[in-house]
Amino acid sequence: MASYQFIDHKFDVVVVGAGGSGLRAALGCAAAGLKTACITKVFPTRSHTVAAQGGISASLGNMGEDDWRWHMYDTVKGSDWLGDQDAIEYLCRNAPAAVYELEHWGVPFSRTPEGKIYQRAFGGMTRNYGEAPIQRTCAAADRTGHAMLHTMYGQALSKDTEFFIEYFALDLIMDEGVCRGVTAWKLDDGTLHRFQAQQVILATGGYGRAYFSATSAHTCTGDGGGMALRAGLPLQDMEFVQFHPTGIYGAGCLITEGARGEGGYLTNSEGERFMERYAPSVKDLAPRDMVSRAMTIEIREGRGVGPKKDHIFLHLDHLDPKILAERLPGISESAKIFAGVDVTREPIPVLPTVHYNMGGIPTNFYSEVVTRLGDDPDKVVPGLMAVGEAACVSVHGANRLGSNSLIDLVVFGRSAALRCADTIKAGATQVELKPAMTDGHLARFDKFRNASGSTPTAALRLEMQKAMQDDAAVFRTTDSLASGVKRLEAIHAKRPDLKVTDRGLIWNTDLVETLEFDNLVGQAITTVAGAYNRTESRGAHAHEDFPDRNDGEWMKHTLTWFDDATGKVAIDYRPVHSFTMTNDIAYIPPKARVY
Repeated sequence: MASYQFIDHKFDVVVVGAGGSGLRAALGCAAAGLKTACITKVFPTRSHTVAAQGGISASLGNMGEDDWRWHMYDTVKGSDWLGDQDAIEYLCRNAPAAVYELEHWGVPFSRTPEGKIYQRAFGGMTRNYGEAPIQRTCAAADRTGHAMLHTMYGQALSKDTEFFIEYFALDLIMDEGVCRGVTAWKLDDGTLHRFQAQQVILATGGYGRAYFSATSAHTCTGDGGGMALRAGLPLQDMEFVQFHPTGIYGAGCLITEGARGEGGYLTNSEGERFMERYAPSVKDLAPRDMVSRAMTIEIREGRGVGPKKDHIFLHLDHLDPKILAERLPGISESAKIFAGVDVTREPIPVLPTVHYNMGGIPTNFYSEVVTRLGDDPDKVVPGLMAVGEAACVSVHGANRLGSNSLIDLVVFGRSAALRCADTIKAGATQVELKPAMTDGHLARFDKFRNASGSTPTAALRLEMQKAMQDDAAVFRTTDSLASGVKRLEAIHAKRPDLKVTDRGLIWNTDLVETLEFDNLVGQAITTVAGAYNRTESRGAHAHEDFPDRNDGEWMKHTLTWFDDATGKVAIDYRPVHSFTMTNDIAYIPPKARVY
């Protein structure tokens, strides 16, 4: 690999990714006096957090009485009891302070007439332990993620965070089980870089683009998860993939749950508000997995709308146009552009669309990456953290409640920064990096750069996406999942035949997409393998051959390791944390998830 030369950098902390969690971690570390770098393959305000619409959950109580314990109960229940209750307590206890912190930094939240932060209703959020829906989701119209991202980028700059923009992270620098840094490729001049750090924080987002139809940006290719797998680390609970009920039919573009929070409702071809049959108390504001399944059943049973009866209508046309203009301007515009619909006059055609990955890199609530080592299921991987959708804390368990994603980003981005401040000494001596630590990174990079087979990356990626869409959808069966395992193993085996036509190093998008596909395919395989292995239905994993939740056998986290050489998956387990942090709330035992 003599033809490649690294440019070396040394920091206390290196954050990979500049979405909500990455920016919160970076600015927190920099504010603590740690020399901090943030590496991102897109400009920070183009990160996928910018697309988050509806809001961020916290028990502020601005629209009526609320309590963080109610929020915790809803999150545990929404997770179908697979969430770690100590981490969920940490999330919900710290949520109000995290939102007020955003407000003080300048996030332009919508306001009540009294000037307080406006909060709207969201699916699964209730008062008094499930009694009735509550308004808990703090909103900046329907552009909350956009407002948060721009505000935190400015704050990170003010704290002297050093940004490395349009750098593609390649692999983790590992040294006998310790993470020492990360390698990256600078896209605009073709140079290769080694970033050494006492702590690497992966904030690379989800892998939604493993599916054909997703609300995720095209940059959501699970780069952090791919790096973790290649470093010999497991991913957790990959079988749990959330389908958002309201993606625009034919386009996949997201229509926020906030639309239903403001009074929108779903109807079938008979004009029936069918969610009243599936969730009598909360109706259209049931958790996303339940709404997605209900919509799919309506379509399966012939009550879909449109010429092919293959989608559902979302109605906002009964709402005051002034309310729509004030609180839902973004989705009103999106519906016009992508569906040709005037929301003040006609319904929006919608269909469940892949939206969020509950699974990811396993961590504790300090955001430290953990792995199973011998009898220790919570062994910390020194020098490595993960936050945001790339991580699996696990606060979302088998299904994430709407608006719990944005609060996850800032609470655990903050948690990572606090842990770094407690455990890292600024400017401490670091071990010398040896070529052997990164030779494999160069070999992989060179292999794909010079790939001379006959299959374009786009063709193989499309084959993967269709396999995932067909075989690991809203409803799964033993046969469909077995088919998915077989198809994805065959797709992985075709990688030696990949064809990259551009041999350059500057703005080589062909090579970027090939590296992204390589990150995606390992996570696609672990997703279907984990789903095939879990013989129950829980949260977003709806297995038609095993329709019931089985707490006796499956109250445990799935860990999946992927052997890139053979394409095979190894599976083990971690126990669910069925304990809380404090005595302020009792353990919430499993029960039926009725709404």
